[in-house]
Amino acid sequence: MHFVAADDSEFVPASHENPSAPGVLKRVIAGDAMFQFGQVRMLNWARLPVGASFRPHYHEDMQEAFVLVKGHVRMRGGDQFVMMQPGDTVLVPPGEIHQMRNEGSEVAEYLVFGISSGENGRTIVVDEFSEHSDNTHSLET
Repeated sequence: MHFVAADDSEFVPASHENPSAPGVLKRVIAGDAMFQFGQVRMLNWARLPVGASFRPHYHEDMQEAFVLVKGHVRMRGGDQFVMMQPGDTVLVPPGEIHQMRNEGSEVAEYLVFGISSGENGRTIVVDEFSEHSDNTHSLET
């Protein structure tokens, strides 16, 4: 998992703008070197209720990028944990078990998009979050 805090970089004029009077500013979250080669397979806006978490799982051939829009969550990728606040981003590589839990006091909302390498990989749900769990099953992707 790769964590990018919201305040890790500043907003700068977009490349197509006049630097002295920009109409729009951008904050580069991740450049092309951070993403696997492949095809964008999905872009979702998701909600996670207070106290809820999504099931631990991994994707055989898909990288996911999560951008927190609202709330405060704890994201786990492998054996790494990060607390996310609005504007923070996490990149999860294929094969890494991950799970998000809303530990805040309001519904969390986030954008997530997936990039597939095109190998027709499955999504594997892990019933127990440990490195050596045999309690897995696949879902349609």
